[in-house]
Amino acid sequence: MSTRTIFLSRLLGLYCLIAALSMLSHKESTVATVIAMVHDAPLLFFVGIVTVAAGLAIVLLHNIWSGGALPIIITLLGWLALLKGLFFLFLTPAAAPDFYLGTLHYAQYFYFYASFTLVLGAYLTYSGFASISRIAKS
Repeated sequence: MSTRTIFLSRLLGLYCLIAALSMLSHKESTVATVIAMVHDAPLLFFVGIVTVAAGLAIVLLHNIWSGGALPIIITLLGWLALLKGLFFLFLTPAAAPDFYLGTLHYAQYFYFYASFTLVLGAYLTYSGFASISRIAKS
């Protein structure tokens, strides 16, 4: 497994764990923040730019579609981040709340989204740090 895959697994895994734990410990605040963000066009633009940059960085550095589940999941996360950022940038200010709050039902499925992020973070973190120990033992 490449060192780039291991690094991104650790980075994204820890990020997801921290974000999910924060989300779960502050549900009302998190939902209120997301609702406010999708109604604030300048903030949505800024978040879109940052998310596109993060997604592009992962896609350009790690566009690997073979070698097991871990590299593929990291590549998928890069493409999903890129697509999410593009949605933030190109959805009209009126369409963004409808999509994120209406179509995706963020507030209603909050625990699903937070739990998915937590499980994904745990898998990526474990896999990233376990890969280092397997390489060291070789």
